[in-house]
Amino acid sequence: MTSLRDLSETVREQREEIEQLRKQVQAWRERFARGDTRDIGFMNSTHEVAPLYTALDTLAQDPTTVGVPGEFPFTRGIHPTGYRGKLWTMRQFAGFGTAKETNARYKFLLEHGQTGLSVAFDFPTLMGYDSDHPRSEGEVGKCGVAISSLADMETLFDGIPLDKVSTSMTINGPAIILWAFYIAAAEKQGVASTALRGTIQNDILKEYMAQHAWCFPIEPALRLIVDCFEWGAEHAPLWNTISISGYHIREAGSTAVQELAFTLADGFTYVERGMARGLDVDEFAPRLSFFWDIHNDFFEEIAKLRAARRIWARHMKDRYGAKSPRSWIMRFHSQTAGVTLTAQQPMNNVVRVAYQALAAVLGGTQSLHTNSMDETLALPTESAVQVALRTQQVLAYETGIPNVLDPLGGSYYIESLTDQMEREAEGLFEEIERAGGVVRALETGWLQRRIAESAARQQWEIEQRRRIIVGVNEFVTEESELTIPLLRVGEEADREQRARMQRMRAARDGDLVARRLDALRTAARGTENLMPYILDCARSYCTLFEIRRAMEDVFGAYREPVFF
Repeated sequence: MTSLRDLSETVREQREEIEQLRKQVQAWRERFARGDTRDIGFMNSTHEVAPLYTALDTLAQDPTTVGVPGEFPFTRGIHPTGYRGKLWTMRQFAGFGTAKETNARYKFLLEHGQTGLSVAFDFPTLMGYDSDHPRSEGEVGKCGVAISSLADMETLFDGIPLDKVSTSMTINGPAIILWAFYIAAAEKQGVASTALRGTIQNDILKEYMAQHAWCFPIEPALRLIVDCFEWGAEHAPLWNTISISGYHIREAGSTAVQELAFTLADGFTYVERGMARGLDVDEFAPRLSFFWDIHNDFFEEIAKLRAARRIWARHMKDRYGAKSPRSWIMRFHSQTAGVTLTAQQPMNNVVRVAYQALAAVLGGTQSLHTNSMDETLALPTESAVQVALRTQQVLAYETGIPNVLDPLGGSYYIESLTDQMEREAEGLFEEIERAGGVVRALETGWLQRRIAESAARQQWEIEQRRRIIVGVNEFVTEESELTIPLLRVGEEADREQRARMQRMRAARDGDLVARRLDALRTAARGTENLMPYILDCARSYCTLFEIRRAMEDVFGAYREPVFF
């Protein structure tokens, strides 16, 4: 048994060791200051980075905030077995042209080892317009797949059993409608909603903040999201009814800390809206998921993911009173940073994506999309997609990285940076509260201005060559023409979609369509959950824009305020 005298002696020795380390570090700093260093800023996305981290930088850390994988606060991962139990899902984002063309790409990806599907929609679909709407002209199938009704969704997943795959759909403003199309398509296959696995992004707050693909004003849009929470908890318990997304906030120009704080603040807002509806937090919180951008600063991205898990777990447990550990767990998808891809020397993008993928895995992601080298120039070719997928497979099967859980845990730099990002995120939460909360901060433009200021600073740093981008502002070569093949989407998709929609409209029951849309309008004027009504519209082959317009007749359309 350890005596008080022995304990006192141990404490004295530890203090002496710390003091000796302080003197050693101070002597090193004096030598470092006399040495030559490069005349550039040694920055991550927010701060100057110290040249050395030691045990002195983690002395104040509470050991319980680090812990072990699979236990609160999940700093080191949400599963006790990590990737030894199950590798991350390799999910390539894909979609172009018509549903038929994209269906062929999905089958190609599944045959080549992809383990989950991720749907990229074209711009008209993202905005809730049919392919034959006047505003869709020139955009059909260009940046993703065109989905205007249940008929398109049936074709998109023809021959792909929806009870066997996990599907992520990157859709926000009209998310509830596309989800209804998917559920109805599954029903046509004989698959119940209770068996479906996947995610709808459905994160409207970040749209007003960063990406701008919206349909309705903020309050009715939030109502639809909570409708998804409520309906999904009972009828689609394996489905993630939202993917709270930092990706687009970062792509718009935020810092890593802003991405962390603004995304989590959005998540807390959704939790509060669900609870205000009267939902038990433990009924819907386990199906909330997140989506993070993995940028270039390797260690900052790893620390961001570790801090995100810890903050979410603590707030869900202590602030929102969640009792189930499943509600404390942050599950997330990651994607390598599109904004870091360069048109110049596009082969360099393969290297960027590989390092970003490594950061995502070291940070403990549950699924990952790796961008293709050509995505800054066009939709990716099959060969480019295969290289991106192989990047993940090499990482998973050849590097040994998945063998150890949180292998950078305990690093002085990583632990110090994780703590720093958590503190700064908490500071930003307080600023958002002073601005009136997330919704009010969006209405006044406070959040948008913060992101714009960060984006302007980063662009200035690049232009002043304070931040080096290989092949863009340094190591530049003369390129007379592109050296990689590109995928071109022609006008055939537009013509084919218009013909398909004409045939579909002629074949459906027009009276039933009108009745279902009228029922949706009536329900929208009240307080009922709208998901059953939208599902009825989808099953009757009402189109995307018809369903959007029925709700817009009641809710109105969102018009972005002009901020100065």
